Amino acid sequence: MALTAAFQMDHIANLLIAGDSTFALMLEAERRGHQLHHYTPDRLSMRDGRVSAQAEPVSVRDESGNHFDLGAAETLDLSSLDVVMLRQDPPFDMGYISTTHLLERIHPGTLVVNDPDHVRNAPEKLFVTEFTDLTPPTLITRDRSEIIAFREEHGDIIVKPLYGNGGAGVFRIAGGDENLAALLEIFEDVYREPFVIQQYLAEVRRGDKRIILIEGEPVGIINRVPAAGEARSNMHVGGRAEPAEMTSRDREICEAIGPTLRERGLIFVGIDVIGDYLTEINVTSPTGIREVKRFSGVDIAALIWDAVEARLA
Repeated sequence: MALTAAFQMDHIANLLIAGDSTFALMLEAERRGHQLHHYTPDRLSMRDGRVSAQAEPVSVRDESGNHFDLGAAETLDLSSLDVVMLRQDPPFDMGYISTTHLLERIHPGTLVVNDPDHVRNAPEKLFVTEFTDLTPPTLITRDRSEIIAFREEHGDIIVKPLYGNGGAGVFRIAGGDENLAALLEIFEDVYREPFVIQQYLAEVRRGDKRIILIEGEPVGIINRVPAAGEARSNMHVGGRAEPAEMTSRDREICEAIGPTLRERGLIFVGIDVIGDYLTEINVTSPTGIREVKRFSGVDIAALIWDAVEARLA
């Protein structure tokens, strides 16, 4: 099945391809003979209800520093395509949300992965709160008195922005730490949204697992271990990826959330699990494909395209 596909993404020239999931998806699409186009979110337009993008035909190869060729840009009617991959990185701000409104106009006539309506309504740190029996104690608020009371109850806490990504702005504040008020002052100046406050999970020292699900089924797992002296395990901030095995609790979590993911058209999802707790459900631009293949041999890019082709068959 030869498809026409466009990738809405951060510019391909800036990718670090060794660990980039979008690039892995592009490589697999080209291997299958799909016709690929590339555009950045700022080149998306809607005129008189018609959604288009200034897009370039693109070819890719797995050569760092020489990984792509772009053709001449042209106005591409996105409704004429088989599939659009929604792959730009967060922040999940109004710019990101606006692109989901535009892409919603072409879906499902053109399959958008993931479904833009449900991407918009499932921000990582809010979506997870639909499964409170699986998550650590969590508070979402700007109210200082609520935050102070939460720390008095739970002691060690994590404070992070509601729409952050990649570990940016994530702070651990222990029970005796006198910096909480100063940190909240900074958050109040920088962010208009509520903040996420969670009980700190000491198990993170052993790693924060990324589990990838396709059509609600787990297909791959890696563990991300924080660097010494660091509370965050994100690879953007020095976390180390290592192989991992699914535990019975991991499978229980996946079984609990899988039906919801399928119902909402969330084909490609990455969840974060620390110890026995689900901490995030990533639907905007999940990562981890290349690390999983490197450690286990599981080709998740191929499985995702299998799922896309099955939906379009």
